[in-house]
Order: sequence, then C-alpha cells, then structure tokens
Amino acid sequence: MREEEVRYQKLRFAAWIGIVANLGLAAMKAIVGMIANSKALIADAVHSASDVVSSVVVLIGVRAAKMPPDEDHPYGHGKAESVASIIVAVLLFIVGFEIAVSAFQSFFEPVEVPRTLAIYAVLISIFVKEGLFRYKHYLGKKFKSDALVTDAWHHRSDVLSSFAALLGIGAAILGGYLHIQWLVYGDAVASAVVAVLIGKMAWDLGNQAIHNTLDHVLHDEDTVEMREAAKSVDGVMNLDAFHAREHGHYVIIDIKIAVNPRMTVEDGHTIAKAVKERLMLEPNVHDVFVHVNPYNGKDS
Repeated sequence: MREEEVRYQKLRFAAWIGIVANLGLAAMKAIVGMIANSKALIADAVHSASDVVSSVVVLIGVRAAKMPPDEDHPYGHGKAESVASIIVAVLLFIVGFEIAVSAFQSFFEPVEVPRTLAIYAVLISIFVKEGLFRYKHYLGKKFKSDALVTDAWHHRSDVLSSFAALLGIGAAILGGYLHIQWLVYGDAVASAVVAVLIGKMAWDLGNQAIHNTLDHVLHDEDTVEMREAAKSVDGVMNLDAFHAREHGHYVIIDIKIAVNPRMTVEDGHTIAKAVKERLMLEPNVHDVFVHVNPYNGKDS
C-alpha cells in the first residue's frame, strides 16, 4: 500500500473514532446534565457535540487532500486540510460564544444545586477526551496533518472545559450543602471559564491554520539537507535560487540551478531531471520544479 494511502486510512480512522466517541459523550453529558440540573455539564455536552462536526470536517478535508493533482489544481489538494482546520477553529469559536451567552444569563436566573451524578459524567469525559487528544495529536504530527492536530486540540479544549465544569459543579454542590449562596453560582462561573478557554484556543488554532494556508517557504535551517542534496548532483555548479514551500502536509520545491553555459540544452535538461529525482527522495517532498540557468561565475 502506498504511503499516501496509508496516511489517508490512518487519518480517516482517527476521524471516525472521534465522531463515534463524541456522539456518545455528548448524549451522556446532555442527559446527565438535565437530570443533575447542571448548566456547566450541558454546556460541556454542546462542546462535545461540536467536536462531532469538527471531526466530520476533518474527514472531508483529509479525503480532499488525498485527491491527485488536476488541471485546476496542478500542485495537488494538500491545503484542503488547512482549510478544514480554519473551519474547525471557527466552529470552536462559535461554540465558545454560545456557552458564554448561556453562562451570563445564568447569573440572572434561579440557580439549582447540581446533583453528584454530574461529577461522574465529567470524570468519564475527561478520561475519554484526553485519550482522544493524545491519539490524534500523535497521528497528526506523524503524518503532518494540520486538520487532525487542530481536531486534537479541540479534544484538549474539551478536557479543559470538563475540568472547569468539574470544579464548578463541585463548588455548587458544596455551596448547597454548606448553604453558601455565592458558591452555588460555581456551576455558572465554570461555564463562563469554559467559554473563555474555548475562545482562546479557537483563536490560536485559527491563526496557525491561516498561516499554514498562505504560501510560505521553509526557513533556511530547515532546508540545509535539501540544498546540499541538489548541489551534490553532477553538473550543478551553483544554486541561484531555492524555495521549498509547504502545501498542506507536503512540500513543493522551486529551484534554479546554474550549469555550464557551453553544454547543450539536452545535457542541461538531463541535469535538471537528476536534481528533481534526487530531491524527490527527501521526506515529504511532493514535487520539484527546476529552472536551468547558465553559470555566470558567481556563487550564491
């Protein structure tokens, strides 16, 4: 099985794991939240439900990125995953805003002390979501998938929100037991904290995804081996220009080589072909475009 196909299968499986797990968690937290009178847990359930949508977006993005180059997209569809990351970040921000509005309204409504059952639901959520984060983050980094890494951090945001909900629910239960009124609002405060955490994470992930979507070249220190590999090809007298740009999970290289000005066009083409073949052996290099210049005696 080709490396690209293996990558797609692994990322697709991870996305489906997220969809199934989040559906179960969202249903559990929503039901327990209503039974236990916990606004923080219901807010957390909405967050888990949004993770289902984000996993579906990731699944679509990974599938699109796998498509081969065509007439309209000669460089491939690698940026589809970065676009999916932006969509996930926007969804995350919307969820955070809705939770913030709900938390604010809670301060002006009668407060019911949540039941202890809510704590068990939150603990289960923390355990499952942390497992999903570690699994997806590992795969995302391994296969250079912006979409899966963003989705992984979406799971980590759910861990943070569940932890905040745990503290809020615990404070509210304690406040009801000790008859301390301000502690009873701990559940609503936890919802507000959850909203802030989600908003911050959405901003950070969206900012990174937009950066990855825009064309940017790798730094010189990241391309030392590539440039040395190109120079090592027989007939290459100098590198006039070298740009390696990330295109989603893979790299496309634009290079200008200098050769003996007295050689034939065919010989220059042969050297250019050798340079491309050598660079295509480098990790994550998807395509190489080589331009041949006559050597003018000046080294870069």
